[in-house]
Amino acid sequence: MGWAFEELEDMDLGDKRLNARAMKLCDKLSESPESPINQACEDWTETKAAYRFFQNDNVDAERIMSAHRNKTASRVAPGDTVLALQDTSYIIYTRHPKTRGLGDISLKKGKNIDKITSRGLVMHTCLAVTTEGKPLGLLDQTIFARKLRPENQRRSRGGKYVQDSLPVEEKESYRWISALEKTTAACRGSSVVTVCDRECDFYDFFKAAAESDASVLIRASQNRTVDRNSRYAEKDVSKLWGHMSAQPELGEFSVDVCAVPKTRHCKGRTARTAMMTVKVAPFTMNPPRNNPKHGSGSLPDIPMYAIHVLERDPPENEDPVEWMLLTNIPVTDLESARQKVRWYSLRWRIEMYFKTLKSGFRVEACRLQSADRLIRYLMVMSIIAWRLFMITLIARTEAAVSCTDLLAELEWKVLFLKGGSCHGKQIPPPTIAEAVVLIAKLGGYLARKSDGPPGTLVLWRGWKRLMDLVEGYEIATSNKTCG
Repeated sequence: MGWAFEELEDMDLGDKRLNARAMKLCDKLSESPESPINQACEDWTETKAAYRFFQNDNVDAERIMSAHRNKTASRVAPGDTVLALQDTSYIIYTRHPKTRGLGDISLKKGKNIDKITSRGLVMHTCLAVTTEGKPLGLLDQTIFARKLRPENQRRSRGGKYVQDSLPVEEKESYRWISALEKTTAACRGSSVVTVCDRECDFYDFFKAAAESDASVLIRASQNRTVDRNSRYAEKDVSKLWGHMSAQPELGEFSVDVCAVPKTRHCKGRTARTAMMTVKVAPFTMNPPRNNPKHGSGSLPDIPMYAIHVLERDPPENEDPVEWMLLTNIPVTDLESARQKVRWYSLRWRIEMYFKTLKSGFRVEACRLQSADRLIRYLMVMSIIAWRLFMITLIARTEAAVSCTDLLAELEWKVLFLKGGSCHGKQIPPPTIAEAVVLIAKLGGYLARKSDGPPGTLVLWRGWKRLMDLVEGYEIATSNKTCG
């Protein structure tokens, strides 16, 4: 057993043979993550065993996640702050019409067709990273098939959306609260800050965070009314953006803004160093008037802080960079505001993680015939994707650490033999930064002075090549003969 044995040693699928098969599958698929199952498993016996594992109804994907969650929590160093990045991705299997149990992802009109329905699975993930950006693992993952209401059933007789009258526990958005609760329980005693994008900006989430004493940092999407004295107050109230515009500037700082190419759905953006002005102010978040729980009891007002970051002089014909961040962590000065902005900027890590899983591992090409099998497959591949994503970034956060934490002795020695760095001499284990560059070179990275750090694509190409080299070395040095 390789790395998966240590990562999933606490897993209990109800059968030791299933536990061993899950670990072996993780090891085998991690050697060739972008390949189909039959290619990664190499022979019919291993392939058949993999398919049987994924179609076994006794394999509970949540138990696999639970074992990985415990390992992730154990990697949280006492006293350190960890960011729990939550986001949702959609795994599309529209081109697999025979796959059973998939849900409707979207319903929209096309250019030459009245309705387009995407079919697939919803994946909600919570990724733990350090404040330097190193991925520690997954703290939660929920994968399910969405069931959309027909168009004629989405509104009630009064014209209101049926969804608005449901308690949050019956809504799909409850996944954000569920992940928060599991994260809080797994990392009890540690300093964890849940970071989410604008989809998570709803009152019930902040209420759940206040009740569990969990720290959160959310980008605002609603220009909600704040500081109301009563539920139906109409006078002496203000909107969030208006409330912040009346605040004095706390200071300014510069941020490097990356370029965004222009597409049909995006205006595009030029790379630049933007000078950002910062405003900070406390406010009271009031419960929405139409919250269905008003009838069963009083809903509390929640004390919050807002951080408004706005680009001072954007280039001509470009929108200014703007963030409105909401947090229940006290923010009183410029440095603490900058800290929260840096934390939110690391939310992009989970987008990169999803890119690794979908574009790199090509999980949307998998044909396992049913949603239940795909959910088990996606859970296994998600853990493998975290490990490769971690390898991509660890050289940027822990460059001087010995590569023996990442590679077995044979792996790093073969790597350095291939790279021509040994020259027939005994050498000590290299650093992680040196090893990662050599792995990336196997995948096509040129390592020129003007090149940035290697990305995930060249690393997983190089990783596959290294595994082939190690396997070839083992075959060539074994005592087995052909006749």
